[in-house]
Amino acid sequence: MMRVTLLLAVAFLLFWAHGGAEGRKVRRLDALEYTAVSCRAHSASLTDFGAVGDGKTSNTKAFQAAVDKLSQFAPDGGVQLYVPAGRWLTGSFSLVSHFTLYLHRDAVLLASQDMTEWPVLTPLPSYGRGRDAAAGRYQSLIFGTNLTDVIVTGDNGTIDGQGAFWWQKFHGGKLKYTRPYLIEFMYSDTIQISNLTLLNSPSWNVHPVYSSNILVQGITILAPVKSPNTDGINPDSCTNVRIEDCYIVSGDDCVAVKSGWDEYGIAFGMPTQQLVIRRLTCISPYSATIALGSEMSGGIRDVRAEDIVAINTESGIRIKTAIGRGAYVKDIYVKRMTMHTMKWAFKMDGDYKSHPDNNYDPNALPVIQNINYRDMVAENVSVAARFNGIAGDTFTGICIANVTLGMTAKHKKYPWTCADVQGMTSGVMPPPCDSLPDQGPEKIAACDFPADTLPIDEVKQKQCSNRMNSF
Repeated sequence: MMRVTLLLAVAFLLFWAHGGAEGRKVRRLDALEYTAVSCRAHSASLTDFGAVGDGKTSNTKAFQAAVDKLSQFAPDGGVQLYVPAGRWLTGSFSLVSHFTLYLHRDAVLLASQDMTEWPVLTPLPSYGRGRDAAAGRYQSLIFGTNLTDVIVTGDNGTIDGQGAFWWQKFHGGKLKYTRPYLIEFMYSDTIQISNLTLLNSPSWNVHPVYSSNILVQGITILAPVKSPNTDGINPDSCTNVRIEDCYIVSGDDCVAVKSGWDEYGIAFGMPTQQLVIRRLTCISPYSATIALGSEMSGGIRDVRAEDIVAINTESGIRIKTAIGRGAYVKDIYVKRMTMHTMKWAFKMDGDYKSHPDNNYDPNALPVIQNINYRDMVAENVSVAARFNGIAGDTFTGICIANVTLGMTAKHKKYPWTCADVQGMTSGVMPPPCDSLPDQGPEKIAACDFPADTLPIDEVKQKQCSNRMNSF
């Protein structure tokens, strides 16, 4: 009897250890470990709600059913929806507060090409119209509004927007509404988007708007360099944002800081401020590494960027504005930037022509001031800078120090062109234009970079470990 019992015990242990990948798989799914601003008390898998990861079956209803069911438990310690390995075709779905969406490393969310699976929203009030068409806009793939404490993360799982479908419609003028983004949160607070790969977005990739306390970390964004408007990360009328450790290949600006468009943005009046950008790598041959504007009519201030790498990119730092924008771009600080193969290192445009309509105020002039660039090197640059301010509205307080720009063999005869700008430089090569006079080596540390810490850098993350529950 004892021998039989022992054999059964051994058999059980062997079954547990070698009972197929299934036994090991269950244990892997049972405990997920990751870093987040909030951990969750309850967790379930997308497959609990009938989802099929074959890349063909629509899972829009399964995603929304999962969110709706889990929302019942959100007030009790928060909830997590786990997306296992597979190819999960889905249209747009909306998240709730105190919610984590977690993607396995082999999970791929595929954006549906069935346009009936994309609800239509009204235009953003600070824009007054859609970007692609005057009417509304398609809701983003992952969407939320008026939320608190939301996390979209994973073990470098993938969200594939299948953008070619949308790009073709855009180029053919066949869109009634503006293309969807991959991730958008509106009027929300405490958002984390991390450790994901975003592919081929129909348009912008990550768009927090009218929101605060946002972390975007460890994101890889990939799109063809000629794809239309595939901006990487666009904080828009947001406060307290941290973007770090991201790698972006894009058909548009890698990071575009925004705050509304002409009279609509002025009336809405919500700036983007207290923004930190660190350890960003960008490849975008037709756009900017970091763009400020052109939609900046709510104002942009206190942007701090450091340890930035730009490769084969049109411009390093670009400010875009125009008559009619109003508001301001001020207190901008960039240091330790490395650039390889650039058309322009620096660019400022006061004549960016895009307007939502003809009702903008021609007397609404933007204020561009206190712009600080320091400690930068570049190689293979065609034009050092093109700074075009606005006649009668000079861009002031431009400070550039300790910057060496290696020019291409066939660079422009005049590497700097400047109009309606004012400021100073120190230790800059090639020598800048007369309106940015060199103040000598004693001023090489003059360009400011704040020593204080912004509130977003005080946000602490936790090590989370979640176990699956069955719903």
